[in-house]
Amino acid sequence: MADTQGRVLFLIICAAGIGGTFQFGYNLSIINAPTLHIQEFTNETWQARTGEPLPDHMVLLVWSLIVSLFPLGGLLGALLAGPMAIKLGRKKSLLVNNIFVVTAAMLFGFSHKAGSFEMIMLGRLLMGVSAGVSMNIQPMYLGESAPKELRGAVAMTSAIFTALGIVMGQVVGLRELLGGPQVWPLLLASCLVPGILQLVSLPLLPESPRYLLIDCGDTEACLAALQLLRGTQDVTKEMKEMEEERAACQGRQARHPWELFQDRDLRRQVTSLVVLGSALELCGNDSVYAYASSVFWEAGVPEEMIQYAIIGTGSCELFATFVSCVVIERVGRKVLLMGGYSLMTFWATIFTVALCLKSSFLWMPYLAMSCIFAFILSFGIGPAGVTGILATELFDQTARPAAYMVCGALMWTMLFLVGIGLPFIMESLSHFLFVPFLGVCVCGAIYAGLFLPETKGKTFLEISEELYRLNLSMQVQGPTRSSREVIQSTEL
Repeated sequence: MADTQGRVLFLIICAAGIGGTFQFGYNLSIINAPTLHIQEFTNETWQARTGEPLPDHMVLLVWSLIVSLFPLGGLLGALLAGPMAIKLGRKKSLLVNNIFVVTAAMLFGFSHKAGSFEMIMLGRLLMGVSAGVSMNIQPMYLGESAPKELRGAVAMTSAIFTALGIVMGQVVGLRELLGGPQVWPLLLASCLVPGILQLVSLPLLPESPRYLLIDCGDTEACLAALQLLRGTQDVTKEMKEMEEERAACQGRQARHPWELFQDRDLRRQVTSLVVLGSALELCGNDSVYAYASSVFWEAGVPEEMIQYAIIGTGSCELFATFVSCVVIERVGRKVLLMGGYSLMTFWATIFTVALCLKSSFLWMPYLAMSCIFAFILSFGIGPAGVTGILATELFDQTARPAAYMVCGALMWTMLFLVGIGLPFIMESLSHFLFVPFLGVCVCGAIYAGLFLPETKGKTFLEISEELYRLNLSMQVQGPTRSSREVIQSTEL
């Protein structure tokens, strides 16, 4: 029975991940390899249309739009994810989301032949929308399908697939593979492969049992899905827990995002979501990736080998998230977040010192290079995966889709702002680039230690009741919830 449970759960993790956060990481990294080729294509296309070359600053503007349209699309996708999760369900939303992937892949693949850099821009926007939808719905689907003793580890796989996508994008983008000047349209269009894999595999797997019972009121479908997921006919205890959660949600409709900020009973949850969600993007991890090439060059890594060193940074995050997935149910969420941000603070401090003294000691560039790997490892151990679990565990069924909309919109907005502002930060602060990020890491560690409740091994109802008591200043008991009427509690 345990083997059946593990097999079905593993298949759900892989099917949801390959077309979900894997796509996010993959499309985030593959755009780096063809940078010069796409800029040349943009200039050649403009010259073929007008007879005049495009000025350098306009080429850079078009390129910046191609890059920044991805997080902009992600923001739109995050706003779509909540309504889609409620109206279509978790599994069907992930399947429908591949419409954006197929369309984008076609635009990428035919862009060179059509002589249109606008097709690349539109494709990047659509891939951003797809990533925004899947990054919100995938952890929701996994968290609602997993048993409580494995919920953290299963939800952490979203971060593993993100890191795996980054590494695969770095590998496929090598000059020896699809990073050459003739095949870059195929590199961009290769996002179609994970999409097809998901379309083939995910329809064979069950929908989220919680969605079937609490949102749709379909007890029979929920029972069948739960028995398939657990590999046993005896799921009475878990069905009872879900019935209690449904009763607790009785009479309430799905929350809108702005209602989360208005509800005093959700104050701690929303604050945790905003603070730790912002820290995830403002902690400097993306900046490390951006700064890695120059640090590797300073450390004496040959230019032709730097691309392989960059793959090493992505591999570090993949390894760290895998370790975090293994240990999260033993050490808990708070410890991983506190430890991750504390270690990031330490390595960012050493990194800053190393940059300031790199001309004074021959070995300082190597210390800076080591700090890059250590910083990424620390990020992967804690913030990279644990932050994505918060919206699943801190909010009940009626508020969870709206919480993911808030979290997704926040993440993509921060990602866009960091991408726009990083060049100016690097230019103005120089060696002290990481001082602002260091401050964010300190705040993240303090908040996680003092204000974030531990949710390890607790049911959704137990977490909800604990947070209810905390929000009411530890009052003995909240309002009584006793009705067991079957309703569609999260109907739009």
